[in-house]
Amino acid sequence: MDMALLRSFVAVADTGSLTRAAERLMIAQPTISLQIKRLEEALGHRLLDRSPRHLRLTAEGETLLSFARRILALSDEAVAQLTQPDVEGLVRLGTPEDFATTHLSGVLARFAQGHPRVALEVTTDLTLNLLERFHSGEFDVVLIKREPAGPIAGTRVWREALVWAAARDDAFTGKAALPLVVSPHPCVYRKRAMQALDRAGRAWRVAYTSTSLAGAQAAVRAGLGVTVLPKDMVPADFFIMDTAQGAPDLRDTEIALMTAEPIAPPARRLAEHIVRSLERR
Repeated sequence: MDMALLRSFVAVADTGSLTRAAERLMIAQPTISLQIKRLEEALGHRLLDRSPRHLRLTAEGETLLSFARRILALSDEAVAQLTQPDVEGLVRLGTPEDFATTHLSGVLARFAQGHPRVALEVTTDLTLNLLERFHSGEFDVVLIKREPAGPIAGTRVWREALVWAAARDDAFTGKAALPLVVSPHPCVYRKRAMQALDRAGRAWRVAYTSTSLAGAQAAVRAGLGVTVLPKDMVPADFFIMDTAQGAPDLRDTEIALMTAEPIAPPARRLAEHIVRSLERR
């Protein structure tokens, strides 16, 4: 398959729009349309359902998207390794602790193996602190939690499905104020929990505040309250609460990547590596 066709297809899938995909790739919209048509003809399947207001992937399009991301990532990685000289220097990365613990260890290990002359300095902190330190020049690359339609700039690299987590499966039973285990204000998860409970008309109180993931999990495990976590970060001994147990719905959040300007070659290489690695997953 033609790499240019696959790259256009992925851009359309990511942006949900032929116009925005054309802007991202800096080519004309008719060219994008023609490339999608050529790809559909080559594969013998319709990949997109189009209407005046919506553009959605077909079942075949969803299947191709997974392969296309991996094909492009491997292609880009091979080209980078073979055509670009190795870089050296220090890259300062800031990231939320929970995301680093669950998703970044393998990503950073592979980068370190491929770029032995780049030194990584990784700092974990709350999103508010990460943003302040990034804007003060302390980081070259930063990953932050944000609302999907929020004002914070950056490139979305991860979508997080949030759930309620508790040590008991009857945590939402009764009408007493629900005890919450949260991070200090401001925190996306804290805000999401309180807003969901307010919409549901459920009273709540902050029972425990922790700046670390381990501290929050220990508090929940001790029965001090319930918390909000990304679904794939819930410990095996916790219960996930849903509407069947009386828990209100929670909306997804995002992880976005921001880079300093101007950005040095080692930091650019790390940012590209993180984006490619997370896209594969």
